[in-house]
Amino acid sequence: MTELEKARQTINDVDKQMAELFEQRMDAARIVAEYKKENGLKIDDFAREEQIIAKNTSLIKDEDYKSYYVNFLKETITLSKLLQHRLLEGMRVAYSGVEGAFANIVAERIFPDANCVGYKDFKAAYTAVVSGECDCAVLPIENSFNGDVGKVMDLSFFGSLFVNGIYDADIVQNLLGVKGAEIKDIKKVISHSQALGQCASYIEKHGFQTVEAVNTAVAAKQVAEAGDIDIAAIGSEEAAEKFGLIKLESHINESNVNSTRFAVFSRSEKAHLPTDNHFIMLFTVNNAAGSLGKAVSVIGEYGFNLKALKSRPTKELVWDYYFYAEGEGNIGSEQGKKMLEKLSECCSNLKILGSFEKEIKV
Repeated sequence: MTELEKARQTINDVDKQMAELFEQRMDAARIVAEYKKENGLKIDDFAREEQIIAKNTSLIKDEDYKSYYVNFLKETITLSKLLQHRLLEGMRVAYSGVEGAFANIVAERIFPDANCVGYKDFKAAYTAVVSGECDCAVLPIENSFNGDVGKVMDLSFFGSLFVNGIYDADIVQNLLGVKGAEIKDIKKVISHSQALGQCASYIEKHGFQTVEAVNTAVAAKQVAEAGDIDIAAIGSEEAAEKFGLIKLESHINESNVNSTRFAVFSRSEKAHLPTDNHFIMLFTVNNAAGSLGKAVSVIGEYGFNLKALKSRPTKELVWDYYFYAEGEGNIGSEQGKKMLEKLSECCSNLKILGSFEKEIKV
């Protein structure tokens, strides 16, 4: 056998092994896709892709081959994601509102291959996941200017779903009117309470009356159906396009830095990974002096940083509250397990809502 024939035989043998390994890799990608669907996770994970490429490239000994291997890995990862996208086409994602609502826009950014389904309010979207009608729900939990979304926090405390990811989206509010309308014509604006709060200064400046709607897209729909030049909606550019409205003025929110944090709720709790560095927990404390202070000190005692602590009435007893806490650190670690065990001693109820590596900008 000549050297050429030997080389070609080696290529044939390696290609056979690679075909078998490729099938194994795609089988694993299929399992990952099912896990992401079950836990409401985004397909793209660029940080992990970079880690895979860096780690595996270091195994290549010949420097001349490394750049080729990087391209090989990138193409392999792309093929894995294409399979995952196809498998997730039947995924159903709930959100509150109609097409054009900010939640709809964000849901489609996170899950571009899924079937996004609108519901009349936060509770209906949440319940759709609990019942199995949808795989996950994308709901707002906090706005950088107008604060918490209390109804969603209450659903988190009293409900059974878990949060497996937090996504941060920039929100641009626009004044939307029917064709032919001008700002001087507007007497009344309709929108969600959060949007009205974000644009309070603009509304006050123009002396507009305000009417609350379930969400911004519903407000846009109501304005389009009314057809009056003296009524406007506050909402997204997408809502304007959806309902045939025009933008009378853009960027009317009071703060230039206006973003909303959205949580993905699912029935399954994602396994705590070593890379998870953020967590959300909900708890109530015993009605005794110093109980809350003791709970907070336990979190710090085990090396965890408490980023946010918020209280909400339980609505079961007068002046009875539950606490929503966000922290930094890995609660799946040994220290995390010890912290939770100690925390349960001074909390009457303790629920881990979820853990994740970092917030993702969408």
